[in-house]
Amino acid sequence: MELADINTITVLGAGNMGHGIAEVAALAGYDVNLRDINEEFVQNGYDQIEWSVGKLAEKDQISESDADAALDRVTTYVDLADSVSEADVVIEAVPEKMDIKKDVYTELEAAAPDHTVFATNTSSLSITELANVTDRPEQFCGMHFFNPPVRMQLVEVISGAETSAETMDLVSDLAEAMGKTPVRVHKDSPGFIVNRILVPLMNEAAWIVESGDATVEEVDSTTKYGIGIPMGSFELADQVGIDVGYHVLQYMHEVLGDAYEPCPLLEEKVEAGNLGKKTGRGFYDYEDGDGAQVPSDEIRDDVSRRLTAVMANEAAGLVQNDVADADAIDHAVMLGGGFPDGPAKMADDAGLETLVETLDELYDETGAERYEAVDLLRELAESGEGFHGESDDDESGRYEFETLSVEVRERVGHLRLNRPHRLNTISGELVEELGDAIDELADDDEVRAILLSGAGDRAFSAGADIQSLSSSAGEATAVAELSRRGQRTFGKLEECDKPVVAAIDGYCLGGGMELSMCADLRLATKRSEFGQPEHNLGLIPGWGGSVRLQRIVGMGRAKEIIFTADRYEAEEMAEYGFVNELVENDEFEDAAFEYAKRFAQGPPIAQRYTKRVMHRGWDDTDAGLEAESEAFGLLFTTNDLMEGMTAFMGDHEPDFKGE
Repeated sequence: MELADINTITVLGAGNMGHGIAEVAALAGYDVNLRDINEEFVQNGYDQIEWSVGKLAEKDQISESDADAALDRVTTYVDLADSVSEADVVIEAVPEKMDIKKDVYTELEAAAPDHTVFATNTSSLSITELANVTDRPEQFCGMHFFNPPVRMQLVEVISGAETSAETMDLVSDLAEAMGKTPVRVHKDSPGFIVNRILVPLMNEAAWIVESGDATVEEVDSTTKYGIGIPMGSFELADQVGIDVGYHVLQYMHEVLGDAYEPCPLLEEKVEAGNLGKKTGRGFYDYEDGDGAQVPSDEIRDDVSRRLTAVMANEAAGLVQNDVADADAIDHAVMLGGGFPDGPAKMADDAGLETLVETLDELYDETGAERYEAVDLLRELAESGEGFHGESDDDESGRYEFETLSVEVRERVGHLRLNRPHRLNTISGELVEELGDAIDELADDDEVRAILLSGAGDRAFSAGADIQSLSSSAGEATAVAELSRRGQRTFGKLEECDKPVVAAIDGYCLGGGMELSMCADLRLATKRSEFGQPEHNLGLIPGWGGSVRLQRIVGMGRAKEIIFTADRYEAEEMAEYGFVNELVENDEFEDAAFEYAKRFAQGPPIAQRYTKRVMHRGWDDTDAGLEAESEAFGLLFTTNDLMEGMTAFMGDHEPDFKGE
């Protein structure tokens, strides 16, 4: 079966995951049969879909007609046989109990057409064991969405022992058709990728507290503000449900052995019914509405090393057992867990030799199997290469950054914000690296124009990474300096003598929009969205937007954009004069490069003086006119002028040398 043959998708289970998956499928244009065991459950699921698409329409993320059309594609069922009679793909999202799922597949096998592909949304259970209940294990795989499915980008596509390559290709293509990013898990292994990293991380955090080596606050402060994960380990456990992680650990313990023994601290919480946010109390108290209060100033390096070492060991085990390679592990955890970097990359940065020493010390001290370093991790530490080997990101070795990617081609220096898993939000590290990258491109004689874009197809930049920058918050002077640092860095684009083009696809919000203001020209896809949402937070634009926006669109429009804090479509921003060029969504990459290349072929000296003169004239017309006269005279002494005149008279394209 090919992707084009899929018309109808049945989702079994109308709970949080089920109705979310059904909504994603319906929004992607598929007919969806949503089934649960009674009318109340399935109606609740449908109501949640109706509410969600309504919210998307209210926020202008989809049109009212698209919302209505998606709802029209969803049909509810209680009878399983009726729900799957014409299904091309069945996605099962029933409770995470092996016996329940097996019962469902026994009934499903008898009712579904022979061509139907089965996909289970299990987060940890064995794909192979579930597939063996059916007569079609080659047409059976895992399709693990993350909660909430409408917002989360990652889908783990997991192979069972007998899953065919055709089924893996089909389900991966289906995930992409739903607007998701599939990451393939090549071998059935408990926890797959993301939970195989996150659940042992949660367990180790609990063991650290259980042993008295650190407090809950110190562990969460380290996890959230030291390592940079969106939530502290215990905060995340409360959010997901302590019982959920605990049951996954029990399953891992049963299948993989004592290295995954659940910490007694987790068991105590589950037995007491303190399961986290859903029960009002877990590791934090939610009954008063304040939620988790994670301190930002209790970061401990020893806790960071210990948690990173455990994650590195898990990643090495996945690679060693051919479950996934290091790149797939990093990609999955960044998308599914919101990590600033993947665990393999984090381990490389921390130093594998140091992490192995940390594990060895803990093993000698406790004798616990979870600290026994896997063979591959030890080999990588001894080789000195790390998970990703030696860097070969750029053939010249000139440009090597963590949060950016830079390449030079046909005189265009293409600078990408490279945090697609975080919608290219701007962290403190990115600000620092951005300044260095701009300086290097400005000094590179091979570069005649700079193209600035965001990696992925969802965002140029959705603004400041509040999580990353929050450690700088607290004092007015510290926050003011954070503002000045961003202003100085972004201003380098404005000051750069070379033409700068911001190529925008997707969200361009807050600090991201302020960054784009420093470009000389802006190109955008028609699906892009713009806005300065700071007033919704009780703030003002802090990286130059309050000043620069009015220079581009006029004071009245600038006040409207900032005061309303609304989202604006690309066509409207083009009418306002903010966007210079609109392009079709599917033409973005080529159109952006060709647009920048036009300016890379221009006369460098004339471009340099044009920017200087125009900026001088912003505040002082007389000074700008005087600078214009001086530049006009100087340009008459350049070889570029003679080249331009010769080309004009000879009716051919000039080849400006910048001389």
